[in-house]
Amino acid sequence: MSNQNGSNLQERFQNFFNGWLERQQSFLDQLDHFYSSLTSHENHLEQQRNSIIEQVLSHYQEYYEEKARAALEDVFTVFSAPWLSSFERTFLWIGGFKPSMILRLVNNILGDLTPEQLQIMERMKAETSQAEKELMETTATVQESLAAPPLLTLARRVGRLMGGEILNLDGALERVKTAMLGVLQSADGLRASTVRKLVEVLSPDQKVRFLMRVAQFQLSIRRWGVQRDSQRATSCLSLRG
Repeated sequence: MSNQNGSNLQERFQNFFNGWLERQQSFLDQLDHFYSSLTSHENHLEQQRNSIIEQVLSHYQEYYEEKARAALEDVFTVFSAPWLSSFERTFLWIGGFKPSMILRLVNNILGDLTPEQLQIMERMKAETSQAEKELMETTATVQESLAAPPLLTLARRVGRLMGGEILNLDGALERVKTAMLGVLQSADGLRASTVRKLVEVLSPDQKVRFLMRVAQFQLSIRRWGVQRDSQRATSCLSLRG
């Protein structure tokens, strides 16, 4: 894929992501409204609460669907996630958040989990940790293939390659791309299934608080990261001046 195509993808996904974050803030405001109304057990409020929970989960699903389409176009760009701030990228694990991080957040967010819920959480943590380990091993294998002698030798000679060698390099890169795409799809699948299983365990009240805190966490990281990058850019311009 050309640099131009990668640049186009970055711009398109950046626009999508900016709009997605705006809707995320809107959903957070709605969740906050319902959280403040939880003491009122009016039927219409409960119905609206359940509706907004489903909308929030669909909102996350929309993100993964758009991300999957982008990855088919250029998985390398999706892995690097240039639409995120440098601080946000420190949280990246195979192109997204680490599933076990969500499970750790639950313990900090919710202090009213029942013994049965806690038992389920512990089981989920063990299963998720094992799945993460397996994915990391697969990722390491893909990364090692990038540094394999034949591919590395061809890459170093990219400016002097003959026709047959170019085909070999293209074929090798295509195999790496396919492998990376598979790893990303598996990681996103684990992220989605972890959240889905977690939400199924929680009561409606707990779901609202959980989704609120996760959104607040994400948006605060976003704001702080963008602000820090902006300050760094301003400082660099000042030094150059």
